[in-house]
Amino acid sequence: MEEFQNRALGCLGGLAKHIVFAAAVLLLLLSASSAEELEREEAARYIEPPYQLGDLLEGGIYELINLDGRVSGYAFETEPLAPLPGFSGAPINLFVILTLEGRLIDVDIVSHNEPIFVSGLGEAPFQEFISQYKGYSITDSLVIGVPYGDQSSGSSLVYLDGVTKATASVRIAHETLLAAALKVAREKMQGIGGRAAAKPDLEHAEPLTWEQIVEEGIAGRRVVTNREVDDAFADSIWADDDPVAKDEPDEIYLDLWVVDLGPPAIAEAILEPDSLSQLRNFQELSPDDEPILVIDAGRHGLVTEDFVRNTSPNLITASQDGLPISLRDADLDVELRDGIPGEFAMVLRTDRRLGFNPIDEWSLSVRAVREHGSFRPEIGTVDFTVAHKTDERFFIKDEPPAPVPVWRQAMDARSGDLVVLAGGLAALVPLLLLGQSRLAGFRQYTLVRLAILAGVIGFVGWWGQGQLSIATVLGVVRSLFEGQSLAFLLYDPFSLLIWGVVLLTFVIWGRGFFCGWMCPFGAMQEFMHYLGRLLRLPQIQVPDRIDFWLVKLKYVILAGLLALAILAPTYLDTAIEVEPFKTAITTFFVREWYFVLYCVGLLLLSMVVFKGFCRYICPLGAVMAIGGFLRLRDWIPRRDVCGSPCQLCRVKCNYNAIKPTGGIKYDECFQCLDCVTIHDDDNQCVPLILAKRGRQL
Repeated sequence: MEEFQNRALGCLGGLAKHIVFAAAVLLLLLSASSAEELEREEAARYIEPPYQLGDLLEGGIYELINLDGRVSGYAFETEPLAPLPGFSGAPINLFVILTLEGRLIDVDIVSHNEPIFVSGLGEAPFQEFISQYKGYSITDSLVIGVPYGDQSSGSSLVYLDGVTKATASVRIAHETLLAAALKVAREKMQGIGGRAAAKPDLEHAEPLTWEQIVEEGIAGRRVVTNREVDDAFADSIWADDDPVAKDEPDEIYLDLWVVDLGPPAIAEAILEPDSLSQLRNFQELSPDDEPILVIDAGRHGLVTEDFVRNTSPNLITASQDGLPISLRDADLDVELRDGIPGEFAMVLRTDRRLGFNPIDEWSLSVRAVREHGSFRPEIGTVDFTVAHKTDERFFIKDEPPAPVPVWRQAMDARSGDLVVLAGGLAALVPLLLLGQSRLAGFRQYTLVRLAILAGVIGFVGWWGQGQLSIATVLGVVRSLFEGQSLAFLLYDPFSLLIWGVVLLTFVIWGRGFFCGWMCPFGAMQEFMHYLGRLLRLPQIQVPDRIDFWLVKLKYVILAGLLALAILAPTYLDTAIEVEPFKTAITTFFVREWYFVLYCVGLLLLSMVVFKGFCRYICPLGAVMAIGGFLRLRDWIPRRDVCGSPCQLCRVKCNYNAIKPTGGIKYDECFQCLDCVTIHDDDNQCVPLILAKRGRQL
């Protein structure tokens, strides 16, 4: 009978793996043709009077015709112009209607496959987010988030409200819209883009002095006196709100210097060695970003007191050819060489892939802000602008910019969380790798493990939204086959860090590290198990014969998800709800009753069947089980007498991951270390107990 079961197990396991592989191949073959452009009739539905669709131009861009028959703008889908992959691997496709002046008439969602909106938060929050763009211009400095400090401080930025729990998805949508709209603006509306873009020539060496830089115009300058500021606010309610300007009219208010630090020869002439080293590290990590040095030798100061490093400066904007240049603090310590003027200096960064061309003239504006009144003061602003360009000899013009920008703000926004997560992983992985037996032998090991799992639920799950999902796996597979970038993973750096460590630990432990230690929903089930024991509920031990079949169910579910992706992709996102992760982790159980009932039912099941979802249902667990075959070592210690005759570890294993022979089924092992505790304890391990008594098995 046992031989029959072993053969059946091998056949069924092999069959399940072949099914999964075949389904994956079919999914890849069919997914390449999934994206299609809208037909003209479908596109016309997004147009409202007094406009109508005109001729279809190259690139899938329609002319927008007004009632008088003249071209008033353009209408287009974003996917052909900026196919930035979302978390499912498919781009977010928006339909954008733009005036000739660059104002957004309307933005609609054509299609997307973002899991958080499809079957998590619902479509309403996404629609509400997209509706915010209507009426704004692409020349506005649009950013996602909330302003720091006083919202009425005269900031030059336009803030759009994001969506809680879906930050990465709305960021992808934001970058998609801006990249596509700016591309249309440059090609169709402004006639821009004929000149080759440029990047710094890192091999160009040239000794320069500050005097040469000023004389050649490599450094742009704008001087504004107090009198000029007063004149700008003359005949307004803010005319007398700067007493310093009144008392010292000929003194300097703003002494603005602008220098492109991308070329090494320029940077070496301006920065001290420590700052220069920081800049070079920055350029290695962000090769597509252009560093811009901004200096104020006056009393303006460039930013407000509320400014936060590594964010967009709220009093500085830039533009080129009438279109905005996105600026962000590069978070570098700036120390200038002797003889260079300036009371305040900062390095800003802008992405050349969004269209910035350093050898073409561009302008930088600094905003002067005045307040009138003490209670809810009225804000007045005036912008002072300096035009600048850098000589072409410092740049290489042959390579065009990358068509799809990679958005980095997600890393910056979650830097604190990433530090904490990285620290926790850096402690946990070596602890399990080097101190496994010591940890398992600790008298209060169970309490230590539960404390770690509580942190995983609270910080990794609810706070960090780092619950890994099968949706990401399917998205990566699709992107790889279609030749798409995997940059969409960068929009959730928190989960990406977990994925990276999990893949690394595959070669050490197999699936155990994630499934046993880093899965928030798995941790929830373990707590429910202990609650069941505390309530003295009967614990159901699944018989080996039934367990033999049930452990294969997760492979069948995985194959079913792949089959749905091929035969009925519109139902795939609903089917992925076999994972209760959105309900338990993403939405805190605030969902439709049937999702909550399913999730709560699985947790209640764990009170009597130890982690039943993880062992029998989880499709991600089916993928993770591959790690059991990829590991490079058998990390659980065994003795010759394990399994024959001693069966204690096997009987105590809640996962049923130990064979009757004593061997470990690593594809089902969750690294709970209970068997390690028994193996090393001479009060529990039968061979050790007998050895103490001078006997042997």
